[in-house]
Amino acid sequence: MTDVIRPDALPDLLRDELLATVSAATRLPTALLAARRLAGGASMESWSIDLRVGDVTEGLVLRRDMGANMSVYALDRATEFCVLQTACAAGVRAPQPRYLSAPGASRAWFLMERLAGESVGRKVVRAPDLAAARDKLARQLGEALAVIHRVPIASVVAAIPRPMDGRDPAEEALHQVRAVVASLNLHNPVWTYALRWLAARLPAWDDAVVLVHGDFRIGNLLVDRDGLSGVLDWEFAHLGDRHEDLAWVTVRDWRFEQDARVVGGVGSLEDYLAGYADAGGRPVDRAALVWWELLGNLRWAVICHTQADRHLSGADRSVELLSLGRKAAEMEWEIIDRIDMLEKEAR
Repeated sequence: MTDVIRPDALPDLLRDELLATVSAATRLPTALLAARRLAGGASMESWSIDLRVGDVTEGLVLRRDMGANMSVYALDRATEFCVLQTACAAGVRAPQPRYLSAPGASRAWFLMERLAGESVGRKVVRAPDLAAARDKLARQLGEALAVIHRVPIASVVAAIPRPMDGRDPAEEALHQVRAVVASLNLHNPVWTYALRWLAARLPAWDDAVVLVHGDFRIGNLLVDRDGLSGVLDWEFAHLGDRHEDLAWVTVRDWRFEQDARVVGGVGSLEDYLAGYADAGGRPVDRAALVWWELLGNLRWAVICHTQADRHLSGADRSVELLSLGRKAAEMEWEIIDRIDMLEKEAR
């Protein structure tokens, strides 16, 4: 759902920055033809932009910092731009980054190509016209991750986060969740229980560091009638364990109430992992996948509270952000239910 607006509804300062940056990069006269603010997006402000650059019309999407960062672990726009360039050059199906804001911009932004497709999760998992796409989407998601996990990391290794102080990726993930919990100053018994349970069962790791997208899920993927058309939103990219990416899309909230379809509400785990293997992905440790799924539920529960706090603190006033706070209880129930099931299976 989008709110259609006139081009001059784009904030004046942003419009001037955008036109100056594109004109300087292309050495061509640039005009703004149309702009519309895109709904959704808790971490970035997004606009669909039509520009005339010289004699050519370009359809682009602008991603711009909001008033407060979603996470201290998120990349800045310049680094995200660099990661996206590297991923596209390696063959990842993603929008090509085009123009990056100049240093000193009011809020950092970049422009990327606008791809066709649907990204709203509830539409992806239910829309009748995407039924054929859903039949093959789980396999395509596995294939896409295999390509992402082969992206050469040498050109981005210095710019993006990686496990610190000798921690492996699972230990780093737990450290980050604990740090966010401490910053919220909340005492939640489910979080405490989950952290202890996960810390006592750290998965084995084969020391293979890969580029991890960091937020690979329905809602950050463009889907058209042929299936996956693009992987979006790279601000949480980092170096880590491939199982983190593989598990994130299986977190229950990303199924949008289509719980029988474990992979994002669109398909089966078997098809997903088959696609990953067929596209050259390394063998998957099923126990590690379960561990990272549980960690994903916990992480999302904590993030929901941080999002609500952005509204309550006044940093980013948004009913959408505030409403996310209530969703934490759903993840907490899932954590308890899943751990209980695993404990029974182990007896």
